[in-house]
Amino acid sequence: MSAILVTGADLAPQALELLEGYDLVYAGKAPTEEDVAVLCKAHNPVAIIVRYGKLTAAMMDAAPALKVIAKHGTGTDTIDKAAAKARGIEVVAAVGANAAAVAEQSLALMLACAKSVVELNDRMHQGHWDKANHKSLELGSRTVGLVGLGAIGRRFAKMADAMGMRVIGFDPYAKDVPGYVKVVDLDTLWRESDVVSLHCPLTDDNRGMLNASALAKCKRGVIVINTARGGLVDEQALLAALRTGQVASAGLDSFAVEPLAAGHPFQKQERVVMSPHIGGVTGDAYVNMGVGAARNLLAVLAHA
Repeated sequence: MSAILVTGADLAPQALELLEGYDLVYAGKAPTEEDVAVLCKAHNPVAIIVRYGKLTAAMMDAAPALKVIAKHGTGTDTIDKAAAKARGIEVVAAVGANAAAVAEQSLALMLACAKSVVELNDRMHQGHWDKANHKSLELGSRTVGLVGLGAIGRRFAKMADAMGMRVIGFDPYAKDVPGYVKVVDLDTLWRESDVVSLHCPLTDDNRGMLNASALAKCKRGVIVINTARGGLVDEQALLAALRTGQVASAGLDSFAVEPLAAGHPFQKQERVVMSPHIGGVTGDAYVNMGVGAARNLLAVLAHA
């Protein structure tokens, strides 16, 4: 029986039904690169479903039967795609499977920042009543700039439009953009946005795109939301902009290094609202991503 390796501890039952007839091997919730390489060598899988951790050339070389790498989700930056291509291994992603979940997390973080939800909650629990000296930001009629207009960006755009926000977006690859989104260049997006929200994959070309130069072009008091990849943001530049007030607040679900290291400066910055990269982690998305990954790899294996 051919093996499929999962770099995680489980898959949705609906995905398991699709993969009946294959031997499923699980690497666990926090597999190291060595763990995965050992399992590859022991089981020689025809497919790998990537949930956690990286997938490197060494792991691929340990599995000579490997035909396809399927991402349990949309972001493939943890997979060495160049190495896969050189070895004739196809890389596929469950595009759109977690779009609703991540877009909702983006909305939650934007609202939390604009309405000081976390700060006011903490103050209330401490016995304070700040009605006389607090003003929240009203988002209706404000401009939100979306970097990336794929499935997640478009879903978030629809939510923002429904709130009465002006929606602008940058995505050189987007086609058939909805009419309520005005496509602009990146400099215009930085300059005109009251909220900047990142929804693009991480590539060598856009790594650190939200840097000191970009932040300096933004409106003073801009809100920054990132539910995409931490590597898109120059974290030191963002911290500096938060300290000067150039950035009013930031809602972050992804970070340059994950898990977030103990003592990270973000942990001491009150105007940063954080979640542990769980934007795409919902019951529905878990099923959608598992089923999407299973269908994708089966399609490749059927033609291998």
